[in-house]
Amino acid sequence: MSIITENTSTKSVLDNGLFPSNEVMLDLKNLKKVYPTPKGDYVVLEDLNLQIRKEEFVTIIGHSGCGKTTMLSMIAGLNPISGGNIAVLGKHIKGPGPDRGVIFQSPSLMPWMTSLQNVLLGVNKVFPHASKSQRNDIAKYYLQKVGLEDAFNKKASELSQGMQQRVGIARAFAIKPKVLLLDEPFGMLDSLTRGELQDILIEIWNKEKITAVMITHDVDEAIFLADRVVMMTSGPRAKIGDVLDINFERPRTRKAVLEHDDYYKYRKHLIDFLEH
Repeated sequence: MSIITENTSTKSVLDNGLFPSNEVMLDLKNLKKVYPTPKGDYVVLEDLNLQIRKEEFVTIIGHSGCGKTTMLSMIAGLNPISGGNIAVLGKHIKGPGPDRGVIFQSPSLMPWMTSLQNVLLGVNKVFPHASKSQRNDIAKYYLQKVGLEDAFNKKASELSQGMQQRVGIARAFAIKPKVLLLDEPFGMLDSLTRGELQDILIEIWNKEKITAVMITHDVDEAIFLADRVVMMTSGPRAKIGDVLDINFERPRTRKAVLEHDDYYKYRKHLIDFLEH
């Protein structure tokens, strides 16, 4: 596996703060989040600027309480913006929308519905003009992609946590979002299941090439999945502290990444930042 030794993208972005606008999928400008408290305003995020390119996979790490999940829920349109703005393809977001798919740590499925019905919830909303059989085909296609071809008609309540999260992944991809938002989707799973689902996620992503933003606490996961790892400063008033380009070729295998000379250099960089 080769690596580009000289990479200027992070440097140039930090110098001038901008990618060409036709390359930008997600643009966070001077983002601010404030919660009023009896003792005055609590500022979670302040002056946070981040641009994410089309088809880029970005992972975000930082200490608990640095506002990672707050930022993601603001991008999803589930949490109001206190200042600044968020745009998808240059259009300011005004709330949740089908252009953004979310995979949460807990998949929040309807327990009485089958896997297929859970995925169809989103598909029926986003593709109302498709025929019933076309919508069924879309839902089944993504359930097969996550390895659940034998569980179409199993109720969510009958599935293990790992299988429920597979349904969550299928559901998010099936609505064909422009941006996929992932809030520590594998955080509650055992390491074996976690590894399997990382592989499934990246396999589907390689094919779909959807812009993806994922929060993780796991340094190895951050490196394995990402084109860039964004490090957030500790809160309050958290912002972007550093950005690390991950220059491994795609598609990647876990083995090739772990055996690469630069893997430990990347790992050290992230751990040093978190321990600073």
